[in-house]
Amino acid sequence: MVSKNYYDVTKWSVGNPYEDIGEVINSMIADIKSRQTDANVNEGGKSGAFIYIPPGDYHLRTQVVIDISYLKIGGSGHGFVSSSIRYNLPEEEWKDLHEVWPGGSRILADISLEPGDGEAAGAAFYIERSGNPRISSVEFENFCIDGLHFADDESGKNDPENTYMNNKTGIYIASAQDSFRITGMGFVYLEHGITIYHADALSIHDNFIAECGNCIELRGWGQASKITDNLIGAGYNGYSIFAQNFGGLLITANNIFPRGTSSVCFDNVARSIITSNRFHSFYPGMLVLEGNCSENMISSNHFLRDNEPWTPMLENDNGLDDMFGLLHICGNNNSVISNHISESVHKKCIKPSGVQPVIIHLVSGRGNYISSNHIVATTEASAEQTETSDSCFSAQVDALTSTDRLEMLDVITVLVEKESVQNTILDSGSEEQVVMDRTANVFRAVPTAVMCNRG
Repeated sequence: MVSKNYYDVTKWSVGNPYEDIGEVINSMIADIKSRQTDANVNEGGKSGAFIYIPPGDYHLRTQVVIDISYLKIGGSGHGFVSSSIRYNLPEEEWKDLHEVWPGGSRILADISLEPGDGEAAGAAFYIERSGNPRISSVEFENFCIDGLHFADDESGKNDPENTYMNNKTGIYIASAQDSFRITGMGFVYLEHGITIYHADALSIHDNFIAECGNCIELRGWGQASKITDNLIGAGYNGYSIFAQNFGGLLITANNIFPRGTSSVCFDNVARSIITSNRFHSFYPGMLVLEGNCSENMISSNHFLRDNEPWTPMLENDNGLDDMFGLLHICGNNNSVISNHISESVHKKCIKPSGVQPVIIHLVSGRGNYISSNHIVATTEASAEQTETSDSCFSAQVDALTSTDRLEMLDVITVLVEKESVQNTILDSGSEEQVVMDRTANVFRAVPTAVMCNRG
């Protein structure tokens, strides 16, 4: 027996899903609301529904508006393929590509926008409901949201597909919610992949969110949520992961690759955990705790900062210099423990020229605990910068795996500003590598090996 609460976008009587899947899904939601009217029937009631998107290309010209709980929208494949690599190839080479566009169950975000439209206007999926209880248990699973193109940023570069700007968002959640899940999704070429206000018990798991201006933004305030096991890569002018006024956030087992302006940025976040992630960036400011971030634990992560190897992106960066720090920390009683941090940059790329790059920068606050971080800083032994490449994939793999021809680079492993006091810095740099007021903070240096000749 077919359930009345199962919907297939290709088998619905209203609209054409290939021309405007937004109209189709909105009609389905209206049908659910018309049938599920009683909230309390025999200890049940509004059970929600599942909307299925089969593999195919579906234009979305009408924003999907969700205001019911227990709705799941799912497909049969996240369908990600790199649009950046395609757009940076000569168009005459497209005919030789096995695939040109993303695939799977693919939604083409094609909403017409006018100048002055608000940040939510370009969202493919918009979720908002007031009253009690909060909207709950809405799920997105296993389909692709493709923003198609970026737009010219009026910078004069005449390079629109590399701006990471188009005022499009994949999923935008405007009101407080509970127990939402975003799983197995693909997001590509959106200025904002996922924007969520007032999250509680949110799970963002096992998604591919890349070539978006910003990937995950948790705004307003929130608690008790997790971002786990995702592949993430934002643009040079946006966030890979951003969280604001949050408590109890778990970020773990993610692989966050370039080119986000930061890998993780916290603003007034407390009692949260960043652990067992792999972070890779081309810029300083990989991890930023700003405002009053307190009692967070950053542990057992691998950080790598190296040079941009891909020719089309060489002119872009996040605007920060090397005194900012790879880890930039404001706040109290945070723990940075047992991380591996690699900085491997050419001396010509250090800004300002001639400075010692800062790895961990304690800017303000007190009581922070920095311990047992293994910091490896290297540079090319030759005077010439490593050759860049027009092939994005091969260039990045070569840059990651080439460790010969390297020599040690002088860095400041920990810099503690005078505004930051009563911190404990243990085994994260030598006497010469740690710059701090030793009368206002506790310090223990990494022992320095003494080489002796054997007779």
